[in-house]
Amino acid sequence: MRIVLGVGAGIAAYKCCELVRLFTESGHRTRVVPTPDALRFVGEATWAALSGEPVATGVWEDVHDVPHVRLGQTADLVLVAPATADLLARAAAGMSDDLLTAVLLTARCPVVFAPAMHTEMWQHPATQANVSVLRERGAVVFEPAAGRLTGHDTGPGRLPEPDELFAAALRVLARGAGGLAPDLTGRRVLVSAGGTREELDPVRFLGNWSSGRQGYALARAAAARGAKVTVVSANVALEDPAGAEVVRVTSALEMRDAVLSAAAEADAVVMAAAVADYRPEVRSESKMKKSAAAPPPPLHLTQNPDILLELSRDRPRPGQVVVGFAAETGDMRANGQAKLAAKGCDLLVVNQVGGGLAFGTDDNEALVLAADGSETRVPRGPKEALADVVWDLVASRLV
Repeated sequence: MRIVLGVGAGIAAYKCCELVRLFTESGHRTRVVPTPDALRFVGEATWAALSGEPVATGVWEDVHDVPHVRLGQTADLVLVAPATADLLARAAAGMSDDLLTAVLLTARCPVVFAPAMHTEMWQHPATQANVSVLRERGAVVFEPAAGRLTGHDTGPGRLPEPDELFAAALRVLARGAGGLAPDLTGRRVLVSAGGTREELDPVRFLGNWSSGRQGYALARAAAARGAKVTVVSANVALEDPAGAEVVRVTSALEMRDAVLSAAAEADAVVMAAAVADYRPEVRSESKMKKSAAAPPPPLHLTQNPDILLELSRDRPRPGQVVVGFAAETGDMRANGQAKLAAKGCDLLVVNQVGGGLAFGTDDNEALVLAADGSETRVPRGPKEALADVVWDLVASRLV
């Protein structure tokens, strides 16, 4: 595949050196097209050495090849990273004052922007308007990551890590190769991921084996399809999925608050997290000590709120699609149908767990039950494959 990596004039340009390596080592022909000022951060020789391709910034270089037209016409994917506020504005205005913006006008392949800038610049109404324009035209514009920026600033505006950005770009590339448009453009989706923990004391907790991999695969897939993605993440030790806003929680009560808050603006909610059904009635303020002279005290539990039931019953938006997950160890269909009826969600993804299945693995298989009585069986495969099936089913139900 032919990839054009457009590099904007931001300090995050250094991260794209690793991104070029990932693309080229996976067999993709990668042409780096920086803006003139981007070369102040990473020089032409570096890009050329990493990509094995010539580097140009202006339309007057190698004129006989007409690069400002040819590069866009022959590309399978154009990824702009970092996409600065200035570059987003010029792209939205349809300007072509350098080679990169000319390529953006001629590209007929999927175009992805990975913004990176200071928080105030990202949140400015002008930048948000430019992002909206680009999304309306079919471009995929990822949400920036949150974290340490230049200087002492912290907040949304950070370029995602190269391996996450690479994985996200490949998902867009695969969909483009299949002739699939970003069908979730303009949609807001919420995904819960991971496993909640209910504290017994400052040291111990009740938990489960969920790693968050399936939830993060759902988030990546939704971002690649153009959605604005929020992830409520419980105790996940994975890099944030590129293009998603991540809200971190620990317990079921914290997850409930975060999910209900974010669901108010979501067109679809996918509850992939493993939420504890119970929590201790009382949390000890100090570590509980064992005693050889006395048996352990009984553990009294109380029930946690049923977030999926609450979401399905009290939907904050008309037409909102709600998806639940059910981890089962017995009869998947019978248990799943009973849970679907009890919860009232639109779709229920039922998967077998235990014995090394589902939790903590890179693959999954599932039976997706729908409220309309239809069933979709997803054979064992990468969790990304299940994620795409789920979003296919969600997209067909969005109004």
